[in-house]
Amino acid sequence: MQNKFSIAIHGGAGTLLKGQMTSEKETAYKHALDSALEKGYAVLEAGGSAVDAVETSVKVLEDSPLFNAGKGSVFTAEGTHEMDAAIMEGKGLQAGAVSLITGIQNPVSLARDVMEKSEHVFLAGDGAMKFAKENNQTVVNPEYFYDDLRFKQWQDIKGSDSFQLDHSVKKDSKFGTVGAVACDQHGNIAAATSTGGMTNKKWGRVGDSPMIGAGNYANNKTCAVSCTGSGEFFIRGVVAYDVSCLMEYKGWPIEKAASEVINKRILEIGGDGGLIAVDVQGNITMPFNTEGMYRASKTSDGDKEISIYK
Repeated sequence: MQNKFSIAIHGGAGTLLKGQMTSEKETAYKHALDSALEKGYAVLEAGGSAVDAVETSVKVLEDSPLFNAGKGSVFTAEGTHEMDAAIMEGKGLQAGAVSLITGIQNPVSLARDVMEKSEHVFLAGDGAMKFAKENNQTVVNPEYFYDDLRFKQWQDIKGSDSFQLDHSVKKDSKFGTVGAVACDQHGNIAAATSTGGMTNKKWGRVGDSPMIGAGNYANNKTCAVSCTGSGEFFIRGVVAYDVSCLMEYKGWPIEKAASEVINKRILEIGGDGGLIAVDVQGNITMPFNTEGMYRASKTSDGDKEISIYK
């Protein structure tokens, strides 16, 4: 019997209030989500792996200037772009992650190279860049990442001690992290997450996105998870793994476990955001405790959703 297959993607969670965004902007976001969703789903439909599917979807989101990952990455305090990404598959618990990389068109693909072509899980900074060049990753000019809106966001707080999570500004601005989770026809699951981090971040700040178990996790025993939100809290709450733990040790279904973590545990320590998760039966859940989260999902049962608000 063929396994039910499914995929879910997100483009960040936060202050997304209906009416604050122009209908053109809303349409643009939905179109971008739809495109990423369908490309990833096509991989699954053709019998491809969950890992291929999540990488495919995340690359589409990284290539869109609408999201804070890849092309749309925010500016650091130094006026540069520092990107993070992670990918993990649930069958053998193989994982790859990169942090503080610049000029790489698709950080998620570099994370996959770390998983498959190095003996390591996590590479950062100059070393990760050296590895990227040795593995022929596409390196682009800084201009590729320039975006008016991102630049203005940075100019507003440049030189100050404040930094901002993309989703905490009450403005029609671009949102954060992107990610994807999928369950393929063989019953294997995978998760991928990619981000440009915080505007005006300094000292080489790293969020939860590239940290296995915090912002990204996959295990065939339980679920695959990709998070978005206030990274510092997601790291302290080991959020992605926490969802998996509740499923593994308490025997909870995916929806209950994810809801407990997002609507209770992360709020208790002061964090906000959301996550997308899928289990090996292809069940999807996309909880968030903010006003909105760019999200989309599609299953082989024919269910499809593209949403922004609650």
